[in-house]
Amino acid sequence: MKRTWLTIFVMAFVAVGFSAAADRTYTGEIMDSACAKAGSHDGMMKAHANIKDAKGCTLGCVKGGAKFVLYDATSKKVYELDDQDKPLQFAGDKVKVTGTLDKTTNTIHVTDITGS
Repeated sequence: MKRTWLTIFVMAFVAVGFSAAADRTYTGEIMDSACAKAGSHDGMMKAHANIKDAKGCTLGCVKGGAKFVLYDATSKKVYELDDQDKPLQFAGDKVKVTGTLDKTTNTIHVTDITGS
């Protein structure tokens, strides 16, 4: 009986280990959620003459209440980022975000961000 329970415990432990999500790398641009929905900063930069580049646009929109997101221009996907501090230094830049994707909320649980 003891052996049966031990076998069940080991199998359950292994199953949990295999089902745990592993970090993956996602590439794209750190944008604000408002411009990412439109797929570019063009509209915002036309509307506000004082905004000169993607970084200024992203930071201005975040200051106004938008969130940092990762925008993949190739697939036109927008990923929410659970960490809103790490993206600050990469605003408007092309990056690689490492983390796990929660498919139900389309949110990347950020482990690391590096410039690409």
